[in-house]
Amino acid sequence: MPERCRIVVLISGNGSNLQAIIDSCDDNLQANLVGVISNKPDAYGLVRAHHNEIDTSCVIAHQGESRAEYDARLQSALDKYQPDLIVLAGFMRILSDEFVERYQGRMLNIHPSLLPKYAGLNTHQRAIDASDDEHGASVHFVIPALDAGPVILQAKVPVYPEDDAELLAQRVHEQEHAIYPLVVRWFTQNRLKMTEGVAYLDDQALPPMGYAAD
Repeated sequence: MPERCRIVVLISGNGSNLQAIIDSCDDNLQANLVGVISNKPDAYGLVRAHHNEIDTSCVIAHQGESRAEYDARLQSALDKYQPDLIVLAGFMRILSDEFVERYQGRMLNIHPSLLPKYAGLNTHQRAIDASDDEHGASVHFVIPALDAGPVILQAKVPVYPEDDAELLAQRVHEQEHAIYPLVVRWFTQNRLKMTEGVAYLDDQALPPMGYAAD
């Protein structure tokens, strides 16, 4: 990896995790956030990027376009930035296997559940419907299987009887904003890698639930 890691963040919406990463990009991070790409032209995350003088691109899906065709255009937009790390921060598209394999080992995602529970959408309501007493978020490496890459770090929150999906989501978001920048920092410090489908931190294989699992 070069002296300063080149980071590109992919978004679709508000960009609160993007903001948390921007806020963590101090001199100690040894990284440059060189680009933000959205598939939605009205994503507020693009405004956040502009406010911080970060270059932006939009790759909007065309009607009737296949996933492979879209991903080819996304790859072209990404490669212009020559990224060392790609951070998915609320990017609401399923990526093709070929795309993921191209960047495997240098693409991170954050998912709003304690993986392997509740891959996919509507995770907060699903946790409530299952009467879970805890919920949370997971940062993981991206592999072709949806939300199935090795977990790096999780944060847990309680689920209260009076919770609805919105309240629970707010609690989870607070934890996301703490753990995602931390994992990005580990990567930029060359402490984090994925080898043969296993996440390693400081050359130690992480357990299935990630660092500091209890």
